[in-house]
Amino acid sequence: MIVCMSSQAISSLRRLSAMAMVAFFGMSVRKGAVTAFSFATFAGRATGTRTTSTLASSLNPAFAPRQSRTAGFDLAMSTMAEVTSDIDKAMNVEHPAYEIIRKDFIEEYGAATTLYRHKKSGAELLSVSNDDDNKVFGITFRTPPEDSTGVPHILEHSVLCGSRKYKTKDPFVQLLQGSLQTFLNAFTYPDRTCYVVASQNEKDFYNLVNVYTDAVFHPRAIKDPMVHAQEGWHLELENKDDPLIFKGVVYNEMKGVYSSPDSLLNRASQRSIFPDNTYGVDSGGDPKVIPDLSFEQFAAFHGKFYHPSNSRIYFSGDDDVYTRLELMDEYLREFDVLPEAKPASVIEWQKKRFSEPKKEKYPYPIGPDQPETHMVMVNWLMNDRPFTAFEELAIGIMDRLLMGTTSSILRKTLTESGLGEAIVGGGLSDELLQATFSVGLKGVKTEDVGKVEQLIYDTLDKVVAEGFDDDDIASSMNTVEFQLREFNTGSFPKGLSFMLGAMSKWLYDESPTEALKFEKPLAELKAKIAESGSQVFQDLIKDFIINNTHRTTVELVPSKTLEAEETKEEQDRLAAIKQSLSDRELERIIETTKKLKELQGSEDTPEERATIPALELKDLKRETTEYPIAVSKNENGSGVTVLRHELASTSGIAYAVLAVDLSGVSVDDIPLLPLFTRVLMETGAGPYDQVALSRQIGIHTGGIDVSTLTTAVHPTGSDPSKVLDGNHLQTKLIIKGKATSDKTEKLFSLMKLILTEANLDSKTRIIEMLKEEKSRAESRIRGSGHSAVNMRMKARYRVGGYIDEMMSGISQLETIKELLQQAEEDWPSLLARLENMRNVILNADTCRDGMILDITGDSSVLEKVQPSINSFLNELPGKADGLKLPDFYSVEHPWVPRVRELMNKFAPIEDEGFVVPTQVSYVGKGGLVFEEGETVTGAAQVVARFLRTGYLWDHVRVMGGAYGGFCTFSPYSGFFSFLSYRDPNLAKTIDVYDAAADAILAAADQLKSDPDALAQAIIGTIGDMDGPLGPDQKGFTAMQRWLINENADYRQQFRNQILDTKAEDFKAFGERLKSLKQPSVAVVSSQGAFEAAAADGKTMKLKSVL
Repeated sequence: MIVCMSSQAISSLRRLSAMAMVAFFGMSVRKGAVTAFSFATFAGRATGTRTTSTLASSLNPAFAPRQSRTAGFDLAMSTMAEVTSDIDKAMNVEHPAYEIIRKDFIEEYGAATTLYRHKKSGAELLSVSNDDDNKVFGITFRTPPEDSTGVPHILEHSVLCGSRKYKTKDPFVQLLQGSLQTFLNAFTYPDRTCYVVASQNEKDFYNLVNVYTDAVFHPRAIKDPMVHAQEGWHLELENKDDPLIFKGVVYNEMKGVYSSPDSLLNRASQRSIFPDNTYGVDSGGDPKVIPDLSFEQFAAFHGKFYHPSNSRIYFSGDDDVYTRLELMDEYLREFDVLPEAKPASVIEWQKKRFSEPKKEKYPYPIGPDQPETHMVMVNWLMNDRPFTAFEELAIGIMDRLLMGTTSSILRKTLTESGLGEAIVGGGLSDELLQATFSVGLKGVKTEDVGKVEQLIYDTLDKVVAEGFDDDDIASSMNTVEFQLREFNTGSFPKGLSFMLGAMSKWLYDESPTEALKFEKPLAELKAKIAESGSQVFQDLIKDFIINNTHRTTVELVPSKTLEAEETKEEQDRLAAIKQSLSDRELERIIETTKKLKELQGSEDTPEERATIPALELKDLKRETTEYPIAVSKNENGSGVTVLRHELASTSGIAYAVLAVDLSGVSVDDIPLLPLFTRVLMETGAGPYDQVALSRQIGIHTGGIDVSTLTTAVHPTGSDPSKVLDGNHLQTKLIIKGKATSDKTEKLFSLMKLILTEANLDSKTRIIEMLKEEKSRAESRIRGSGHSAVNMRMKARYRVGGYIDEMMSGISQLETIKELLQQAEEDWPSLLARLENMRNVILNADTCRDGMILDITGDSSVLEKVQPSINSFLNELPGKADGLKLPDFYSVEHPWVPRVRELMNKFAPIEDEGFVVPTQVSYVGKGGLVFEEGETVTGAAQVVARFLRTGYLWDHVRVMGGAYGGFCTFSPYSGFFSFLSYRDPNLAKTIDVYDAAADAILAAADQLKSDPDALAQAIIGTIGDMDGPLGPDQKGFTAMQRWLINENADYRQQFRNQILDTKAEDFKAFGERLKSLKQPSVAVVSSQGAFEAAAADGKTMKLKSVL
């Protein structure tokens, strides 16, 4: 199930260079580097026993450096002498079916690699051996499309819908339901399609590998037109007098994508810069073109590109190399080398052939009340020859110097210009054969479009003339080097990051391992900087950007009628099709519609289900995973609580979190907290202005971040299995940072400076921030409406939900608009609010009692940083012997009474619709399955997950055509919600939700006689809980568990309840769902969709939000 990735979703993780090897989520998809991505992984993983929201944190490398090449980075694995024999053994495994092309040891990441070629089929296989138990398999095909029918994207969806060996309609779902997978997905680029699985359980891993391999080589989809119809597109007609409609999962997904102005700009820009090669068409599919794809073309595309000779197969982890080779040989031996496979898929270079820059204009949809502002982006094609390793790294640093932080010169200049609301583009995109550079603004007045373009050129000219500051260069170099050595892959498998780093060269027939080595180009770049300073980057900007005439400027012009025009265009097209059809042809469409729905609604037979390999309950670990924590209250008489998490190894890095109590902040100022946290980081502090502060962070640390954490807690003496009343809260300002152990003193100094001396009196900068936040909030509601409606519904039932909505939901957009007006018209009053917030947070009498310093590191790190901790505790603001805050585990949080008043006034339990310009809907319905004080067992998690991966998948996605259908459940609050994503339906989806309880009750009866299905539901739930965490995540999880007052005994009890789930638990939950307490609806959709829903009896209170 595929979801297109937005630039907003991954902007904080953008890839610095092809060498950087960060997670693929960090890739610059501003320009469409990844066309589509599977939605399944967006569900998230539990970090405790209950599914809880956690702050984003990062993973430490499994491919840890073997040698310490930078001060402070310690060895994370055995020394080279201890592992030489194992490396040699792993690199020299032979198999009669393969020839060895190349052996290599990636010293930077301690990885032994061997590149094989399968003799009979011609497939290439990269085997990576390391001590990472999170094993990864991937198979990638070059799949360059010739048009925008979306054939590679549709095929990506379709091959996972049954295969020769695995007979069910959707093996992907069975794997999702009953696997311990840590990654199970597929994604489409403009020039390739990747299928990836990962698991820490070896039996499970090879199950996943088998299903995926059979799926790509022998899919049911190329023989069954119904798969193409379901996943791609089809004409739907149930009665002859009804209008024809287009249906299909990818079709509806891409209608959602093409409803996003940012996506329209990115796609238009990519088309403009690549007029002659495959990157000039949309591999994801243009909704206007998708219906031109025939089944025959679809099947032929698979035949042309999905041959082993055109594949690149990847394994990494601690499993046996020979087993990998043997398993793949079982599939590959059926095929003979296809000599034309690789030549047929070669990606042609787009030549820099523009003698002068080009300009293009396109419309984009806006709502009736939106301001008529433009979007403008300037784009360059960077290269029409391969970059050297040195150039790749240097251009990545150049990009960071220009665009990487809010203080980077090009980004800062555009932001401060007042010519627009927010940056678009984002700089370098280098994941494809050719790199591009794009930058611009949105929210631009008509008369300022040309000024934006000129400002970009003037700023670049200035940089070439004057160069970059030495501290800017040092900061960017240190930041990139820290990331390279730490190898922080976020929440994704490290082996997947390794694979995608290798693929950046391997896909284009270059060495996969050379792409992963950074020591040589890094040393070369350092030497060049030492010799000529900034000149190396000035020359790159001049050569690849300023003197480059292969440039386009794309402008999007607002249109209040475009949405209606496109709707009418589609209706007219369908009407013309229907008019051209004979009665017999219409009958065939009706028959096909009926047949497809019957197929979608049918159950797989027991024999078909038995073909899917599965784990057994005995394969699961019974014990919950606990992370070390040592609590030191009032450490050194400082009044501050210090938490320590001693882990086996953190590669010489200390991860620090300073939590500061927020309970004194006025409830009226809660909506200002997102702005406040951003101001702390982006306006300068103490002696440093914004730019200087960013430099200091980059030079001395691995990064600092400021956010907030609001969580309900278990009251003292309470039963943790009972639903919380939500009146006991912990509310914290969170400052997170990381540094090598020898730099922690500087890290702590900067954290304290940000907390105490941030420059709040920054009117111009704060106005810029508010404009950016307004733009981001509008894009978030429009593109991730499911999250917006879920947050809105939660706000109706629990204090914590309303607080979250105030800070991040639909109402936050209104707050931002009000704050922007206040900042522009009455700055002193807004400044006074911000200053008062800081004064309250840092109240000298109480602030230390609410402070927590959380440190994660290995024993050596913890020992080395102790002197810095002692100094930090002494220097923190507040009195060491000050007053005590209320015990929020015993008394109600002071925000609660006022928040409840606001809930009653602004979030009554009623059905709401939020109108935006869009071609799809995001439909939510929620309520309370459990009320305050009622007991929730772990079995409820199993049932909720079963509903998400079964009934809702089938009825909202497969049968309904939505891109996603799922549900959420919180054992803490008892709140349950149904959600859909990029949904062509509205009223029908609510009907599906209303029938869900009966589906659960029916499933309860079936599960009594189907223990295997019950076991799969349990296994999948445990899999969600047991995903791997990096050192910083382990420490933060332990801190959260301590903060919410949850103990290890309860976590074990909850896990036991999951493992012991019975069919009777499904019945009990189904009965509760059938009598959902205080149900309500929230939907983001278009005016037309709401009118149609009202005609079907689904009326809501409507509000235009853009």
